[in-house]
Amino acid sequence: MAEVLEASAGDQLSGPWKLLLLGDGSPTRHLQLLTGLPLEVELIAMAPDPGGDPLCPREVQELEQPLLRRQVWLACGALTLGWAESWWNRHEAEAQLRRREQPIWRSLTEGRTELFREVDGLAQVQAPWLEQRFGRPGPFWSRHYRFFRQGRELTVIREVFSPLLETWLGPAEAHRHNNS
Repeated sequence: MAEVLEASAGDQLSGPWKLLLLGDGSPTRHLQLLTGLPLEVELIAMAPDPGGDPLCPREVQELEQPLLRRQVWLACGALTLGWAESWWNRHEAEAQLRRREQPIWRSLTEGRTELFREVDGLAQVQAPWLEQRFGRPGPFWSRHYRFFRQGRELTVIREVFSPLLETWLGPAEAHRHNNS
C-alpha cells in the first residue's frame, strides 16, 4: 500500500493511466469526461455477502458486519468501459445507496459532505467473462480503494477497466526510452 500512497506503484503505466488508476478522483466522472457521454450503471447484483472470499481485498475485513456486495457494469452509450464491485455494511448501504443504479460518487456526494478516497491496491486481472463483455482480451487493469467519511470507512470498491479506454488515454503501458 505504501507504493500506492507514494505513487511509486504502476511504474509500467503511462501517465494518463496512472492518473486514472492511482488518482483520488472519481473514475466514473472521468469516464463521462473522456467520452462526452453520460455514465450508465447496470446493476448486476446487490446481495448479502457471507464473507470468506479469498479473492476480495483484505480491507473488506475491516468493514462492520453484516455486509452487502454490489456489482455493476459501467457504460457510456454502447461502450462498456468498466466493471465494479463494492462491499458495504448493510445499514450503511441502505442509508447511502438509495438509488442503486446511479454511480456511488453521486450517491455519496449528494449531501455535499466531505469524502476521502484512499487507493489501496493496483492489479491486472484475467477473466473470460470480462473479455466477453469488454470484447477485448485481458489482462485488464484494476484497482481497489476505500471511501472514508469523518475517519470512518464507508466502503471498499474494486474497479476493472476496459482496454477500450486506450482510445482516449493512449496505451496503458509506458514506453521506455533509451538514452543512447
